[in-house]
Amino acid sequence: MPSAIDTRESDALRKLSILAILLAATAFLAGARLPPHGPLPQPRPDTGAATSPTPLPDKTEPPAPADVPAPQPKPDVKEPERPAPDQPAAPQTEPGKSEPAKPEPAKPEPTEPMQGPPLPPGGLKSPQTPAEETKPPAEQTLEEQHLTIEPESDSEHAECTAALRALGVAFKDTPRIDDGNGCGIDKPIIVSEALPGIALKPEATIRCPAALALARWLKDSVIPAASAALPEQGRLTTVNQATSYMCRLRNGAETGKISEHARGNAIDIASFHFEKGEDVAVRSRREDPTLTGAFQRTVSAAGCIYFTTVLDPESDAAHETHFHLDVMERKGGYRYCH
Repeated sequence: MPSAIDTRESDALRKLSILAILLAATAFLAGARLPPHGPLPQPRPDTGAATSPTPLPDKTEPPAPADVPAPQPKPDVKEPERPAPDQPAAPQTEPGKSEPAKPEPAKPEPTEPMQGPPLPPGGLKSPQTPAEETKPPAEQTLEEQHLTIEPESDSEHAECTAALRALGVAFKDTPRIDDGNGCGIDKPIIVSEALPGIALKPEATIRCPAALALARWLKDSVIPAASAALPEQGRLTTVNQATSYMCRLRNGAETGKISEHARGNAIDIASFHFEKGEDVAVRSRREDPTLTGAFQRTVSAAGCIYFTTVLDPESDAAHETHFHLDVMERKGGYRYCH
């Protein structure tokens, strides 16, 4: 068995060994030390730091990128004046840097009127609206009225032409007339004989309703009045007309309402020719005491039964030499006869 002395010596050696290990570790740790400069944190892109971190001894920090956005001014900082439209914007620079950042494309709004001719008194005027441009009908030309041709019903036209044939009127259909600006006839006819044996000279281009009114007026009023007032003249052979269809305004004026002649609704009668006598011309006969005067006044008054408008030489200077007869439709069946 080991003695007590051996045991004590073994414990002493173990302690000495542990002590030697601790001393060696202490000496190793004492000789080690940290480097003088450690890595520093890089600035975040939105901090806008103006300085770069201190470089490590064996490295060089790469330069800051050129497209880092410049710090924006505080809301209460007065915004610099905008440049004039014809001057380039001044380049923006970051605080603490000499190199300017890339300028943003500037789109300044002009603060002054564009260059050009001087403005008229009162400034610029906006284009007139259609309501402002509209003039009273009496002041409008035919082109300014923007009229259209009135359509005609096929059934009504067929009924009308059947009535003409029954009366013996000599006529023929002709193609649709469209002279623009509302002038024209949808279903025109050309009349050569107003009644059997009574020529219409020259031939008249009109609408069927106007031709029908003319035939009925001649048959029921003109022929009987002539037989009573002018029996020595013989039979009525010709009706001389001055105007039938014609594209114009009333009385040939430059402005005003469109004429019924331009729609095929009117015919002007200038004279009547009889078999044995001279022509009976339409003229002012208000004070004419003869039977010829009585004949003209009679047929003029009777015309209002067949036509909606009758203008005789007593109406105005524009009708001193003829009857104007038309079938213009008015509200309530109103007629104008003078």
